[in-house]
Amino acid sequence: MCNCFCFFCYSAFGSLTVRSLLETREQCLYEFSFPDPYCHLKREENEAALKFLPSRLNQLDSMAWLGRQMALIEGVLAGNVFDWGSKAVTTLLEKGNFGFMEAKSSLQPRPWLVDNLDAWLERLKGPPHKRVVIFVDNSGADIILGIFPLVREFLKRGTQVILSANSKPALNDITHNELVIIVERIITMDETIKTALYEKQLQLIQNGSGSPCLDLSRIDQTIASCCNEADLIILEGMGRAIHTNYSARFSCESLKLAVLKNKWLAERFGGGMFSIVVKYEM
Repeated sequence: MCNCFCFFCYSAFGSLTVRSLLETREQCLYEFSFPDPYCHLKREENEAALKFLPSRLNQLDSMAWLGRQMALIEGVLAGNVFDWGSKAVTTLLEKGNFGFMEAKSSLQPRPWLVDNLDAWLERLKGPPHKRVVIFVDNSGADIILGIFPLVREFLKRGTQVILSANSKPALNDITHNELVIIVERIITMDETIKTALYEKQLQLIQNGSGSPCLDLSRIDQTIASCCNEADLIILEGMGRAIHTNYSARFSCESLKLAVLKNKWLAERFGGGMFSIVVKYEM
């Protein structure tokens, strides 16, 4: 009976993958009137992170160029720890004394599990990118203290930045509508981001997804067209950079950033919990 059922599921819906399981979970929540069970938590985390953004930007501005570039990547990784879809992270966060600085100090020392940081830093010594598309992950410290400082650095280099968030809720991932609200708050704190938004050097475009993973064959047509003209794609987080697109090759440069917060996945890659992936490809 079990074998027959498995064969039916495979025939009807394709192979069973992490992506299909996560998408089924979100579909069930939506159908039973729980479209965004993390909405209040996301709002609280966004408010908390916004309070620390000015000091975070000032700290980065005080650094020399090389140290700042390393700190920006480490900041994205530290922010990516805040994933309520991970049981190990949830245990830490529920204790109430685990913040961005604690996450940053807990990052594994280099060399990381996948460590192309030196190649990325060398690339940054060259001409600036014309357009970068960043597929963002979590709300709170991830997007505000991790991604936005990196966005600001790109803007200062003259690069056009497109931030692409989910169209529909999934776990504590930031949605497009929430991202719009956050940016309105951030432009009151930073002139670089404010000017870039008004001049359309910074744009927000939803990706059409409602999953923690990202199937690039099913993204919204608008963001797909933007990617065609990009010379850098950044995928952040386990779902987007590891589960679904780790082996994806692009016609432009790509940077995949993630902290592995699932024991099975980490061991499959030959690492342990909270192993770090910084995969840069030209």
